[in-house]
Amino acid sequence: MAEYRIGEMEAKFANLIWEQEPIGTAALITLCEKNFNWKRTTTYTVLKRLCDRGLFKLENGTVTANIGKKEFQARRCEEFVKTAFDGSLPALVLAYTAKNKLTKKEIKKIKKILNAIGDSD
Repeated sequence: MAEYRIGEMEAKFANLIWEQEPIGTAALITLCEKNFNWKRTTTYTVLKRLCDRGLFKLENGTVTANIGKKEFQARRCEEFVKTAFDGSLPALVLAYTAKNKLTKKEIKKIKKILNAIGDSD
């Protein structure tokens, strides 16, 4: 699952594509020059890297996503929990809350999510 590990700039670039897709390469180059101060070659290099990892595809000068943003985030999260916490979501929550106090609003929202998941069983 290493293909779901991307750097900070790759993540910003991916977000740009997800927000704009489908997007032509000329428009993508213009946006990358404006937002990241990248040259055309840098845009193509990063695009090729993310296409090789299966996140995006380039066909006939148009870039589209193979994996949507939410799906990608879910896969990254799953990989992180598996690697860092032996697949234990409760261990992740315990580690997080050891240093970060959840607000009542956050707790309420998490409970709502868990209740909705529990109702689907």
